[in-house]
Order: sequence, then C-alpha cells, then structure tokens
Amino acid sequence: MNPYLQSFLFGIYPYIALAVFFLGSLVRFDRDQYTWKSDSSQLLRRRELRWGSNLFHFGILVVFFGHLFGFLIPEPLVDAVMTAQQHALLAMAGGGLAGLAALAGLTMLIHRRIADPRIHANTRTWDMAILILLWLQLALGLWTIYFSARHLGGALFVQLVHYVQGIVVFRGDNAVLLAGVPWVYQAHIALGLTIFLVFPFTRLAHVWSGFGTVAYLFRPAQLVRTRGAARDSAPAAGGS
Repeated sequence: MNPYLQSFLFGIYPYIALAVFFLGSLVRFDRDQYTWKSDSSQLLRRRELRWGSNLFHFGILVVFFGHLFGFLIPEPLVDAVMTAQQHALLAMAGGGLAGLAALAGLTMLIHRRIADPRIHANTRTWDMAILILLWLQLALGLWTIYFSARHLGGALFVQLVHYVQGIVVFRGDNAVLLAGVPWVYQAHIALGLTIFLVFPFTRLAHVWSGFGTVAYLFRPAQLVRTRGAARDSAPAAGGS
C-alpha cells in the first residue's frame, strides 16, 4: 500500500471516524430524537425475525465486547492471566463462534428484507446498506482467523493490540504498526472505522439506547407529589 494512503487510513482516519461517531450521535440525539430508533417489522415473518435477530444480537455483542476488552485491557493484566498465544487462541475460538452466529443471524435478516415484498418496500436504502456493511465486516473478521491460525505464536495478535491501543493513546507513528500485516486485517480495520463513521446517520444509533437501559436501572427514585400536597407545601402569598 502507498505509504501516504496507509498513513491516512490507519493514522488519521481513525480519529475522523471516531469524532464523527461521538459528535454525530450527540447531535442526532439532540435534534432528531424521533428518529432514534430501530423501525420494527415484527408482525411480518416473525419466526425468521426471532431466529435471525437473536443469533445476530447475541453474536455481535460477544464480538463487540470481545474486541473491546481483548484489545484495550493493559497488557500487564493480560500477561498475568495468559500468554500472548493463549490470548490469540481465545480470540480465535470465542470470536469465531460468536462471529458465525452473528453472520448466520444477519444473513437471515437480510434474506427476510429481500424475500418479503412488504418488508422490502419499507426498507430504506441506508437500512440495507448498513446490513451489507455489517455482513462484510463479519465475513472479514472470520477470514482473519485463517491468517491468525498461521501465526499461532501470538506475535501478530500482539502487533494488532499495540495498534488499537496506539489509537487510544494518540501514538504519532501508529500506522507503521500495520505495515506488512496481511491485507484482510487492514480491510477489516478500515471497514470497521467506516461503520463508526456512518453510525450516527443510520438505524444503528439505537444501539446507544441499549447502553442507556443499564443507567436506567440505577436512576434515582422519582419524586411524585399530588396537586394538593404541592399547594399545601407552597409558602403563603406575602409570607416571610
């Protein structure tokens, strides 16, 4: 890959994508709250929806949190529990099974939207586009397992961990870490960043509501007063 293109894609583009991801989500929540949802078509092909949705959401949650903790936990903590090789094998096994479940579920959801004329008629262009992007991303992620199996020593996995952590700590020469890495990893990273970039403008924005439900469990109790109680507690007019 051209060094300038690599420097942009893996050194600058991550910050553009993440900035749009966070700021775009905030602006959409502030200005277009009525679009902050995942449109339901539950009444149609309910059996296929149930299987596809459950498989996809279970798999994608495992994949997401596996990436989040697998790449961002400080290395000294990981090294205290397992070797780099064991870490790589765990990522391959757990991520592979979860990825297969998510891909199978997503394939069913895409088929459902294409095969049913009523659902297809109410499917927006971006709805289908984001499903296809997610499908390609899952397929690329599963494809990386083949290359990871050829580098069981764990050195390649550690190199990828250093790259992801370098984004978080704003390492200046971070893109250099991906030089020589098989193209499928680079494609997987670039497409993942693109999904972050378009996230606020698609139905994926409703994912934030899922995290919001956790905070809802710890909300303070509501204070409810009747009109009479509120009137009795109010100070009399002209009182000191």
